[in-house]
Amino acid sequence: QVGRYLTGSSDSQSRWGLVMNGLVKIPMQFFILLIGAMVFAFYQYHQPPVFFNPVEVTQIETSPYADQYKKLEAEHADIHAQKQQHVNALTEALRNDDNAAVESARTQLQISDAQADTVRKRVAKLMTLNNPDADTNDTNYVFLRFVTTYLPVGLVGLLIAIIFLASMGSTASGLNSLASTTAVDVFKRLVNPAASDTTYLAVSRWSTVGWGVFCVIVALYASKLGNLIEAVNILGSLFYGTILGIFIAAFYVKRVGATSVFIAALVTELVIFILWWNDVTSFLWLNPIGCGLVVLFALAIEALTTKRFPQTQ
Repeated sequence: QVGRYLTGSSDSQSRWGLVMNGLVKIPMQFFILLIGAMVFAFYQYHQPPVFFNPVEVTQIETSPYADQYKKLEAEHADIHAQKQQHVNALTEALRNDDNAAVESARTQLQISDAQADTVRKRVAKLMTLNNPDADTNDTNYVFLRFVTTYLPVGLVGLLIAIIFLASMGSTASGLNSLASTTAVDVFKRLVNPAASDTTYLAVSRWSTVGWGVFCVIVALYASKLGNLIEAVNILGSLFYGTILGIFIAAFYVKRVGATSVFIAALVTELVIFILWWNDVTSFLWLNPIGCGLVVLFALAIEALTTKRFPQTQ
């Protein structure tokens, strides 16, 4: 987003770039989540692997626990075969609008899902016994396993190329934006406003290196965050509401000063982190809560400071 408005040839282009980002992001996120829902529906009718990470599966298959794993794999297949009958029964009941049959099929499906989860937990425990450092969270491998198993070879290669292309493009633009912000908004404004262009260029290049190292470190530990899409949205929810509240205060609450909004944002962030740390509510609610708190705190701080330190005429 920073790259879009920094590279605009005019204010109008920069504004339209941000507007289009807002318009495109909603359907983009919808289709990303829709893919997950479609893969979930697919595996209701097709047997999924008991564990989606093929690297961990290969290790357990060549370990002393291979026989135990094979037994759990066969048990998982039997459970899915029973589940398939319940899925077909639910589909038929929904088509016939038979509420009693729908509830019965759903109950059986819940039982089958619980049994399958139990088997998966036993597999994860077996992998931990074989290797204490084993990655037992396979959430991020579900879509990749689907792609490599069911899509044609040529389409798999094309999809991998697209993933690399998108990753390189987003990473490059992100690093450039971070480096530009560091050089212009931090170094030029706060450190050395009178430096030469050569100095600013060197700062920008070293900032790119520094942010690149930071991104590599984050990527190395990203697999430990579980579902990456959910993790990214959780991290965003810690700040998005506060940012939105700052913009709303700036555009619609004219009587509030910048100092009051800044203090309100800091207090709001503290409250948001407390709510998130104590798991008071779903992370999605942190966005509207943060936005509302910034405006309310800003109004309260402005009223208190104006009353205590009235402006002289």
